[in-house]
Amino acid sequence: MDIHKLKLFLSLASTGHFGRAAAQCHVSPSTMSRNLQQLEQELGAALVDRNNRSVALTEAGHRFLQFARETLQQWETFQDSILADAHTLRGQLSIYCSVTASYSFLYEILAEFRTRHPGINIKLHTGDPAQAIERVTGGYEDIAIAARPSTLPAEINFKAIASSPLRFIGPKDSSLLPAADGEHWQTLPMIISEEGLARERFNQWCQLEGIAPNIYAEVKGNEAIVSMVSLGFGVGLVPHIVLENSPLKDRVALLADQPDLGPFDTGICVLEKRLKSPIVSALWAEVQ
Repeated sequence: MDIHKLKLFLSLASTGHFGRAAAQCHVSPSTMSRNLQQLEQELGAALVDRNNRSVALTEAGHRFLQFARETLQQWETFQDSILADAHTLRGQLSIYCSVTASYSFLYEILAEFRTRHPGINIKLHTGDPAQAIERVTGGYEDIAIAARPSTLPAEINFKAIASSPLRFIGPKDSSLLPAADGEHWQTLPMIISEEGLARERFNQWCQLEGIAPNIYAEVKGNEAIVSMVSLGFGVGLVPHIVLENSPLKDRVALLADQPDLGPFDTGICVLEKRLKSPIVSALWAEVQ
């Protein structure tokens, strides 16, 4: 099986769009389409359902996606082991984290690492921290900076970096700031993460206190919550470290009433089997 074809297919499956996948892989849409046709001919099965705007994986496509991810991971691990024999690590390492994590933790992790391993290229993707572990288990990234979930997948290794409390924030100098009782909490327009640890803790707290929250908006990314709160759309819930590093921190304020929602533990995570790669293992060892 052609490794290049597998990489093109993974990109197509990830983006769900021929044009975006082609741009991501630096090939033409026609090349992307021809690659898919060749794979389908080799397998004797349709891998995607096509329309003019997007593609969706068929049942066979989902099964092949898992095969492609595992095959590429094994190939990269083997490549890394061969390169390691040269006593100088060379290759590529993909990392996923939120924007906040990129300047809160990533600099310290990579500063010494880049000095020790100049031959390793870093591919950084930023996005919603709620998707970090899924990006690793799905084979899209080698390592991610993530919040430790209530239940950690068995195949994931997690190494803690920092702990931060979850905090409710409101727009500065606003009537939304006072919070005294359960009834008041139910009237506040809430801006909450769509998914992830903060959302889970919020839901648990509401259920425990018998609060029916007034959800104004569900968003991806803690930075977006701070932004919407600063504009006066409502009250938000974010890790305190996000607030400390936000350029908008002077435009929001902590609510006087701060329920204890438990710690927001941040760390790096990796698939245990990927630690066989000398490159992945080298970065993992960098974090103490």
